Amino acid sequence: MLNLLQTSGELGLICSLTVLALFLSYRMLNVCDLSTPGWFTGGGGVGAAGALWGHPALSLAAAMGAGICSGFVTATLQTRCGINSLLAGIIVNTGLYSVNIAVMGGASLLNMNKTETVFTAMKALLADTALDSQYKLLTALLFSAAAVTLLLLFLRTRLGLAIRATGNNADMVRSSSINPAFTTTVGLCVSNSLTALSGCLLAQSQKSVDINLGGGMVTIALASLLIGATLFKKGGMTLQAVGAVVGAILFRVIYALALRCRLPAFMLRLVSAVIVALALALPYLRSQLSLWKRMRQQKGGESHA
Repeated sequence: MLNLLQTSGELGLICSLTVLALFLSYRMLNVCDLSTPGWFTGGGGVGAAGALWGHPALSLAAAMGAGICSGFVTATLQTRCGINSLLAGIIVNTGLYSVNIAVMGGASLLNMNKTETVFTAMKALLADTALDSQYKLLTALLFSAAAVTLLLLFLRTRLGLAIRATGNNADMVRSSSINPAFTTTVGLCVSNSLTALSGCLLAQSQKSVDINLGGGMVTIALASLLIGATLFKKGGMTLQAVGAVVGAILFRVIYALALRCRLPAFMLRLVSAVIVALALALPYLRSQLSLWKRMRQQKGGESHA
């Protein structure tokens, strides 16, 4: 059980960067970016290629830079070409399949066995200490904590406040002499850089990457975000960001428990869809339950009268 929780924590913390990306684009900017799966895989491809070339640390920055480029293309299609945000994400995600194959040298799978990664570097750093068996968890925790801290600091800057305002009311932002196209572009660039970093870390953690690495990542990230929002629904922005990380970990725990129940592999996507549906429906069901209870109370009062 401890091993299951540790593995779930590692994967949850790594994928929490994608959840934070969705927190920025979907929750703050009010844009549903469907290019997430494509550049999650792209980040993994860049991370694998960089590690194989002997530069695992530099590949993290390269993955984030490539994610910024992807976000810029998606934002350009939305803001300067008049394409709906959903369609823009689908177009970019489709094109990224070919780009990712090219990044991976024409192969659909890259193996990094016996290759130095940021995780093996952390393992060497913690050698002969009490934490040497937790090197993956500590590495993932370090990146997740840094991402939460930097994202919160960014959202409190003038540019970050403008991005948040754009998500609330683009017309008001425009009337304040702020270009919403610019704030949308910056927001999506930052969001995609986090997604790419998440894919890069996952590839280096599992020492392999394939072209389908990002499959279902939108569903996973959305489910994690909604779980966190349910747990920290009354908190401020800091608690919401922390909730996104906690939601990512809890989702992985639920996922791992489903695996322990010996569900066939093809059923795991259905599990993800059910979790998302429940997370989306829960607020509505709660309101309906409260309404039903009030109606029963009113009927009970009328019957006594």
